[in-house]
Amino acid sequence: MLEGLLRENPADAFARYGLALEYVGRERYEEAVGEFERLIQEHPEYVPGHQMLAQTLLRMGRKEEATAAAKRGIAIAAKVGNRHAASEMEGLLEEIGSA
Repeated sequence: MLEGLLRENPADAFARYGLALEYVGRERYEEAVGEFERLIQEHPEYVPGHQMLAQTLLRMGRKEEATAAAKRGIAIAAKVGNRHAASEMEGLLEEIGSA
C-alpha cells in the first residue's frame, strides 16, 4: 500500500517514512536505510528520519555511520526545536560510545 502511495506521490514524506519502518520491521535493513536516506535527501528537516536512520545503522553494526547520522540528526533537531528527538539521539550516541 505504501509503495502505491509513493508511486502516486513520490514526495510524500510520511509514506516514505512508513515504508522505511515497514522494512525495519521485516528486518530488510538495507532497503530501510535506502528509504531513510532518500527521505532525508528530499526532506532534510524530517527529524524522525534521521533518528531512525541512525538506529537502523546501529542495528546493522555500522557504528561509524550511525554516529554520523545521529550527529546530523541532533543538529537538525536543534534547528527545528525538537529537543525530545535530539535527546534520544544523544542517548544513542552514548550507547555507541561516541558522545
